[in-house]
Amino acid sequence: MRLWDKHWSEQLAKEAVWLSGLVTFDQAAEIMTRVGQIPIAPSSVWQRSAKWGGQLQAVESQQRAVANALPARSEVVPGEVSSEQILGVAMDGAMVHVRQEGWKELKTGCIFEVEVRPTLDQASGETLDLAHATNNSYVAHLGGTRIFGQQVWSEAKRRAWTQAHDSIALGDGAPWIWNLVSEHFSDSRQAVDWYHAKSHLSNAANVLHGEGSAEAKRWLQPHVTLLFQGHAERLADELADAAASAPSAAEALRREAGYFRDNYRRMQYMELREDGYPIGSGMVETGCKQFRARFTGSGMRWSRAGVERLLPVRASILSHRFDDAWQAAYSRP
Repeated sequence: MRLWDKHWSEQLAKEAVWLSGLVTFDQAAEIMTRVGQIPIAPSSVWQRSAKWGGQLQAVESQQRAVANALPARSEVVPGEVSSEQILGVAMDGAMVHVRQEGWKELKTGCIFEVEVRPTLDQASGETLDLAHATNNSYVAHLGGTRIFGQQVWSEAKRRAWTQAHDSIALGDGAPWIWNLVSEHFSDSRQAVDWYHAKSHLSNAANVLHGEGSAEAKRWLQPHVTLLFQGHAERLADELADAAASAPSAAEALRREAGYFRDNYRRMQYMELREDGYPIGSGMVETGCKQFRARFTGSGMRWSRAGVERLLPVRASILSHRFDDAWQAAYSRP
C-alpha cells in the first residue's frame, strides 16, 4: 500500500471524492498522480468515495427527514417572507445497470429558478421574451417514488420553495411524476414537456398516414399548432374518432388519444409561455444525461450500494454545492 493510502488529510480525501464524482476511479487516481504529484491507487480513491459517499448519504437522509416533518406547502409558516422569484421542479428517469438486478431506473429531480429574457425563437425567427431554467440543482434516487418524492421536496425546501411567488412542475406523461407533483407540489402549475407532447403527436401522424410519409407531415403541421394553442382535448377526440374507423391502427390511436386526454390541462403551452413559464423539461433531461455520463460508461456494472453512495457526490457536483455538502458530511459525528 502506498504512503498516501495510509495517511489521508481532509483536503486530500475531499479532492479524491470530488474527482470520483466527475470521472472513473482509475481516472481520478491518474489525475491526482500526474497533476497533483500524489501517487494514489484507484482502489484507495474508491475506498474514500465509499466512506464519504456514505456520510453524504446520511446527511441527505437527515435533511430529508427534517424537510418532510415541516408544515405542508399550503400552510403559512410564521416569519417566512415571500419573494418575487418563480421556482420550478422537473422530474424524469434514467437507466443504470446494477449487478444481479439488471437495468434499473434512476429517478432524477431538478429544482430551478425561472428567468425570462429575450430569446431568438427558432420557429418564427423573432426575438421573444421566453422563460429559461437557471441555477439548477439536482437530486437522484435509485428506488421507489416515496423516498424520491421526499428527496425532491427536501431540495425544494432548501431552495426556499415556500417563499416563492409562484411555481411550475414539469415532466413527461409518466403517472408517477404527476402523483408526486400532486403529493408535494399540489399548488404549482403543471406542464407536460412540449417536446414529449409533440413526439406523441408525430407518432399519431405516422400511425395514421405511414411513417415519414408526405401525408403524415402535412397532417402534423396544423395539429402541432393546435397543440401549442391548448387544444389537446380536441386532438384526443379526433384521434379517438380515427381509431373507430381504422381497426388495424385502433390500439395505437386510442393510446395516443388517451395521452392527450389525460394531460390536456397540462398542455396549455401558449398560455404558459405568455405567462412567463418554461414549457420544456430540458433542465432535468440534461441532469439525467449527466448522471448517465458517470454511471453508464462502457462496461460499467455497479453494485446497488456503490451507486447509492456515489449519487449524492455526483448530485452535489452538478448542483455546484459540493463544498457545502462536504463540510456537512465531514463535520458530522
